[in-house]
Amino acid sequence: MEIVEDIVIAGAGLAGLTTALGLHRLGIRSLVLESSDSLRVAGFALLTWSNAWKALDAVGVGDTLRLKHERLQRFLAHSLVSGEVTSELAFKGHEVRCLKRRFLIEAFEQELPRGTIRFSSKVVAIEESGHFKLVHLADGTIIKTKVLIGCDGVNSVVAKWLGLDTPVFTGRSAIRAYADVKGGHGFEPQASLFFGNGVRTGFLPCDDETVYWFLTYTPSIQDKDMEDNPTKLKQFALSKIGNLPDQLNSIVESTELDNIITSPLRFRRPWELLWGNISKGNVCVAGDALHPMTPDIAQGGCSALEDGVVLARCLAEALSKPGDEEWKRIEKGLERYAKERRWRSFELISTAYTVGIIQQSSGKIMNFLRDKILAKFLVGLTFGRAGFDCGKLSV
Repeated sequence: MEIVEDIVIAGAGLAGLTTALGLHRLGIRSLVLESSDSLRVAGFALLTWSNAWKALDAVGVGDTLRLKHERLQRFLAHSLVSGEVTSELAFKGHEVRCLKRRFLIEAFEQELPRGTIRFSSKVVAIEESGHFKLVHLADGTIIKTKVLIGCDGVNSVVAKWLGLDTPVFTGRSAIRAYADVKGGHGFEPQASLFFGNGVRTGFLPCDDETVYWFLTYTPSIQDKDMEDNPTKLKQFALSKIGNLPDQLNSIVESTELDNIITSPLRFRRPWELLWGNISKGNVCVAGDALHPMTPDIAQGGCSALEDGVVLARCLAEALSKPGDEEWKRIEKGLERYAKERRWRSFELISTAYTVGIIQQSSGKIMNFLRDKILAKFLVGLTFGRAGFDCGKLSV
């Protein structure tokens, strides 16, 4: 069976849904292909900085999400070695909240026209047909489209078609989890992070009753058997943060086993973006398909939202301008998008990787440098990358 669509977006994650909603706001229909049979909310929550809120406001869902999530007031970094606060900064001039991923994804879905998302639609191959692309799905369906946008994650079929390399394993993994505390958790509205002894961990309140927490670590061969065992994951996390305040330990202890996951951290080598194809003809990539990065500056999700706004705007401009044949305008529009996102993606991947390696390091020399000299510098890098403005949707 062959279907014809003007714009096809592979992946109903943050980048894909932001792009689809941005196009919808500009009066342009798209079809989003999601491989799962429902919306994916893996990861549970994400820290959203000012740059993310500018993107959410651009597509019209910011205010809805603000009502459900507490605004964080400051950032505290602690040493896991000494227990001391190494850096404390108010989020002055920044809007920072920890968003529940489910609420974020559902906010997009509710604003999109019914039928925009096609579930159980896994892209397995891409074929050229003149100025069109033929998108082959696992169920045998073929979709003919003028524009193909790959938002299909770190294992992107679209990125592979463009010639981008498979993202590489960093040697680190992350446990992500959340705890619901009935009656209130009592946390102050702040991001509390702890670094050293080979791990990074953090605790962030989403609202009055939910706390999101994470722990990044370097897995050993012995740790492999706990990847699919939430009980062992919880025990491992407690063994690494045992000297933290009782309030934080109790959050980990009270976390339901269904609310704990782990995954390897992968990233795209940043220099690949300098000469690789972000777009080619009527095909491009966004989100983790473009710039998979480590979570150390909390910009993976934020930058995916930026991608969606910029891409929707560039594509709408291309489709609305008179002049060249439509396929040429589409190609130029995607090239403009790629130009805008290339250096931004390079910067974010590089910064996140560097910050993570330093913060998670162990050893007396690195502990001293991180805690006494580099702490404020690293926080400054994180704050600096959050000031980006993706602009409005208006063409």
